[in-house]
Amino acid sequence: MATHLILQKIFKTGIVSEPQPAADLALRTHEQQLHAEILKVFGQALVIRHIDAGSCNGCELEIHALGGPYYNIEGIGVKFAASPRHADLLLVTGPVSRHLETALKRTFDATPEPKWVVAMGDCGCGAAGAMFGPNYATIGPVREVIPVDVEVPGCPPTPTAILQGILAAVSGK
Repeated sequence: MATHLILQKIFKTGIVSEPQPAADLALRTHEQQLHAEILKVFGQALVIRHIDAGSCNGCELEIHALGGPYYNIEGIGVKFAASPRHADLLLVTGPVSRHLETALKRTFDATPEPKWVVAMGDCGCGAAGAMFGPNYATIGPVREVIPVDVEVPGCPPTPTAILQGILAAVSGK
């Protein structure tokens, strides 16, 4: 098909997507309240260091969804960091593999006080029937290696559940 025929078809067809939904002002107010609460607790953004201790990457896909436009976790003042020295919270996924035990302990030790730990996923929480359990390659749940403040079960947990777990950890609930 020639280029001009493609362009003619585009102009003739027009826009075929549905119209955008109306803005939900109540949701925006809720986001502003969450952001204000985070600033009240920290005086700045909440910074998370994510650690994959041996997961299947299902949990990581849900964490990535938090950064997208739908959940917009950065819009409420939650950011991810590459260094535990800049983190307030450790978000740990998967059962702790034997090769990562020392690295997880060092990461925990390098995180300044006050710090929180959220273990997520059935494997990280040690749920019965999880994909990975204690065996020759893994130690088991995160709580076997470092202290955990909140566990977010699910295989994988939803982005909403992850966000609830993060907020529960920092609010002390």
